[in-house]
Amino acid sequence: MCLLFVLAFIATAQAQKVVDKMVATVSNGTKTELITYSDVLWQIALEPKTSVDNPGSEDLNRAFQTIVNLKLIGLEAEKLPSINPTEREINDEIGRILAFFPSQAEFQRRLNVVGFTSIRDENFRNIIALRVSINKYLDFRFRSFVVVTPQDEKDYFDKVYLPRFREQYPGRIVPKFEDVRLEINKTLTEDKIESNLNTFLESARERAEIVILNPL
Repeated sequence: MCLLFVLAFIATAQAQKVVDKMVATVSNGTKTELITYSDVLWQIALEPKTSVDNPGSEDLNRAFQTIVNLKLIGLEAEKLPSINPTEREINDEIGRILAFFPSQAEFQRRLNVVGFTSIRDENFRNIIALRVSINKYLDFRFRSFVVVTPQDEKDYFDKVYLPRFREQYPGRIVPKFEDVRLEINKTLTEDKIESNLNTFLESARERAEIVILNPL
């Protein structure tokens, strides 16, 4: 316990040495959002496969692009009535994120490195609350209108699922269509949502003005 406390203290001290700076602005013509270096580091802290200790330019720029996308979605979401997340939804989202890390202690360390005190840190919870709101908007904007027909499911089963299954599991009994129909429906739904979201982001980036203030 003492060692963890010392590590947390050291990490927090290190985080306090980070000099924040303005990285870019994102504008949709009506409102302008600022992206700071801290925003980028906070995003990296939530990525389990990315080192939060002295991240390189490639990792910083990838995280920056994620932040740009979040800003663009957030600006669009503001056109609709606010979708305020509940405390339970925020806690559930934190729990979902934690599941991607080896332990809560490791996640805590990463938060300390980028300046948060814990998962109860108000600033950290505000970030998660915003992401929950964005997810709610995405569900409303995209998931609610996705249609997967029975023919879509059957075509995917015949043309994608079966060939892939036979290649991965030669000699095994092939599942019946009805047994995997729900799985296929979920896959097709997520694929369509991702495709629609990518189209939306491409269009939003074309309309937006993104000004780089300090290259990463």
